[in-house]
Amino acid sequence: MLPALKQEITRRRLLWISPFALAGLVAFLFRRGDRSAATVAANDNTEPVTIVQFNDAGAKLDRTSVKKVVHSGSEWRKLLSSEQFYVTRQQGTDMAFSGTYYQLHDPGIFRCVCCATALFSSDTKFDSGTGWPSFWAPIADENVIQRSDRSLLMERVEVQCKRCDAHLGHVFDDGPPPTNLRYCINESALRFIPHKS
Repeated sequence: MLPALKQEITRRRLLWISPFALAGLVAFLFRRGDRSAATVAANDNTEPVTIVQFNDAGAKLDRTSVKKVVHSGSEWRKLLSSEQFYVTRQQGTDMAFSGTYYQLHDPGIFRCVCCATALFSSDTKFDSGTGWPSFWAPIADENVIQRSDRSLLMERVEVQCKRCDAHLGHVFDDGPPPTNLRYCINESALRFIPHKS
């Protein structure tokens, strides 16, 4: 009698816990950035975006309409390192002073690690003392987008790549002239292309 009662209680617990476990699994997969094939297909049909193209020497080429770069979470995981994925696809943040770009002063341009869109130039880079690469302006306003970010119980302005929606960092109003802005950008979101001499 006692083993049968224990078995019945275990079955009831399983039936009661199952919906919560399923909801937790769904929430976990959603937070990881995995998207269904239907979502990816829908995003593939989005309107093109206009960006300004630059060659690797930093020369402005032209404004052009390009297709957005869209991948599923699992596809991005294959294309990026774990740190790049965490920062660009999950809105993560590099640890301050952990990279090399914050102290890099060589001439060149910084491209998006996800889609190679030109984002920043060494011409607007400055040492902010924060431990992250900092710029007073993007290479072209058309290549980035800004969104309100209310995470961490504060309001900030998130900066994203316009072509692939990669999280780049945040922009603050404590930068140097002429813009008085500080684009505080994660190194994991960038790929530096030095100017060839």
